[in-house]
This record gives sequence, structure tokens and C-alpha cells, in this order.
Amino acid sequence: MDTGNTAWMLTASALVFFMTPGLALFYGGLVRAKNLVSTIMYSFTAIGVVSIVWVLWGYSLAFGEGNSLVGDLSHIGLRGIDYVPSADAAYPPLADVVFQMMFAIITPALITGAFVERFKFTTYLIFLVLWITIVYAPITHWVWGGGWISGLGEVGALDFAGGTVIHINAGIAAVAAALLVGKRRNPGVQSNNVPFVVLGAAILWFGWFGFNAGSALAADYVAVNAFLVTNLAAATAAITWGLVSQIRNGKMGAVGLATGAVAGLVAITPAAGAVGVMGAIAIGFGAGVLCYFAVALINARGLDDALDVFAVHGIGGIWGALATGIFTVSAMTGVPGVVEGSFDQLIVQAQAVLGTLAYSGIASYVILLVLDKIPGLGLRVSEAEEDQGLDLSVHGERAMVDDGAD
Repeated sequence: MDTGNTAWMLTASALVFFMTPGLALFYGGLVRAKNLVSTIMYSFTAIGVVSIVWVLWGYSLAFGEGNSLVGDLSHIGLRGIDYVPSADAAYPPLADVVFQMMFAIITPALITGAFVERFKFTTYLIFLVLWITIVYAPITHWVWGGGWISGLGEVGALDFAGGTVIHINAGIAAVAAALLVGKRRNPGVQSNNVPFVVLGAAILWFGWFGFNAGSALAADYVAVNAFLVTNLAAATAAITWGLVSQIRNGKMGAVGLATGAVAGLVAITPAAGAVGVMGAIAIGFGAGVLCYFAVALINARGLDDALDVFAVHGIGGIWGALATGIFTVSAMTGVPGVVEGSFDQLIVQAQAVLGTLAYSGIASYVILLVLDKIPGLGLRVSEAEEDQGLDLSVHGERAMVDDGAD
């Protein structure tokens, strides 16, 4: 067993874990102060619920043999996953369980940005279990577990670290949630703590090195390239977003710069093992422009996706998945992209994007619709609870208490 690879996999898993608290701060800083605790709770609770679901049946549905649509329950409770690896294993099988668990945790937490300040916490707990089981695990199987997307074209759709599985998946689910839960009574982002937003984005950026470079599954040259292009795409997207804002509004804000960085990180995720530095710059530039204008367009349409989940993760993920087919380097992936004269892989990428959008959008909508129709459950808090703020009305806590001291 390669102890270096094992050490890197454990380190990368810890980095990805750290992204969820980073997301909590990023989202928490964007909402109104009276909903800061409740917003953080969505992400923090996902760590607990999804960890349990993942080892009981989620990992098995994602990576069990099954069929082209979903895995089986052969690994329920991690049955059949060897504790002691074989002599020629690159790392222990449990390391893969842990690494993939961290991906599963953050994905539904991303969705919560669409329904902050108005979604029932008890319903959210049930939604977590159902969504990981019915939506996340099957799509993971499609891409990484031997499902139908992995059989497209010559090498399957390229999704190095989760542009399809995580970001497009969460992005379209966020649209379903925003449609069903409805607009906030007083819509409009009123960031309560910009330093939280920037700190959260910085933690996400840091953790993303584990997200993308860790997906090489080895401490090797592929991981090094993924690390480099991840940083480069994020930097390019952040500056691009800021410059567009400066040109349009005469100001470059910290929240915009942080959001641009996240958009770039999203977009490079599927391509991190497929492109070089020039491709990364192009992907980052595209993410900065497309996601910036997607935010404006979606807000103009009146969809109260409160923290722009679809504009950043959905559009960023779609662009990243398609851009992988454009800029992929055959020396790295075995298939040429558009820049090397072939449209074949771009077509495969588009099929994966459309399949994910259709299934996740419909399945997420149905799950939420059913939950909303169950007597005594429902999706939305009462008007009184929403007006008071979910921190006090749901959790009985306040994020910051003025004790009256000078």
C-alpha cells in the first residue's frame, strides 16, 4: 500500500470537510442577522445527517454494482468494504468512503442557499435523507459508479471532481426549492457580515484544493495540475467578476469578488484533471462573466433563489462541464476537445448536463412537493416565525447578543 497516497487522501478528505463550515460562514454572512444561526445550522446539520446516511446505504447506492441507473445494497452498512486493503491497493478502500462522504455532505448544503430565511428545519432533516438517497446517490452512480453517463462516448463524460454530480445537481435542485417554497416576505439580500462572506469564500477556496486535487486519488502529477488550475480559475473568475462590476456599477465589492471566486472554483471542478493553465484561465473568465450576468437575469425574473445558488453553482457547473469538452487536452484525458479539433466530447458533456438537469430538477421538485403536502410538515415556516427570524423562532438562539457592556 502506498502510504503517501493514503496520507494525501486523508488530507484531501479533511480539506473537503472544512468546506462545509466555510459554506456555512459564506451563506451565513449573506443573510439578515436574525437568520444567521439558522443558515449556519443547515450546513452543520448536513454533516451529521449525511454522514450517517452515507455509511448505512448512500455509499452502496452510489458505488454498489447495481445497474446503469443506481447501485445496489451490497455495501449496506459498508458490508464488503475491506478494512485491511490488498497488498497492491493504492490506499485503503475506506479512504474512498471517507473522501466521497465529504462530497455528499456539502452537496445538499449548497441547495440551502435558495431557501434560507423561510424553510422549516424539521422538514429539512427529512429532505436531507430523501435527497441523498433518491437524487444524489443515483447521479453519483451515473458518473463515478459505472452508470450510464460513464459509458457515453469513448471515455464517458469527464467530471473530474463533481461539476455534474455536485454543482449542476445542487443548482437545479435549488431552483425547484425556490419555486415551491416561494419568495421571502421581504426579499432582497441584506448581508449582515461581509467579513464572514469573505472568510467563508477563503475557506472554500482552501478546501477546494482537496476537492479537486484530491480527486486525482493519488499524490502525483495529476493532483499537482489540478491544484494549479483550480487556483488559477478561481483567481481569474474573481477578478473578472470584480472588473465587470466596476465597469457596470463603478464599484468592486468584496461580496462580488468572493462570489466570483466561488464561481470559478465551481467551473473548474469538472475540468481540473483535463485542462492546462490556459484552459483554466478561459474557464475562469467565462465563469466570472456568465455567473455575474446570470445573477442579474435570475433576480430580474423574480425567482427568489436567495443566495444565487443556481446562478453560481448551476450556471457555473454547466459552463464548466461544457468547457471541459471544449478545452480538454487529449494527452491528459485520451480524448480531444474542441480546441484540438473534435466536438465529440462536447456532445457527451452536453448529454450528461441535460440528463442531470432533468432528473435532479424533476426528482427534487417531487420530493419537496410531497413534503409540502404532508399534514403537519410543509416547507415553510409561519409568517410570524419568518418575521421574528428563524434564529429565535426555530432555534431559540441569537447569533450575537449585545450584553450592554461599554
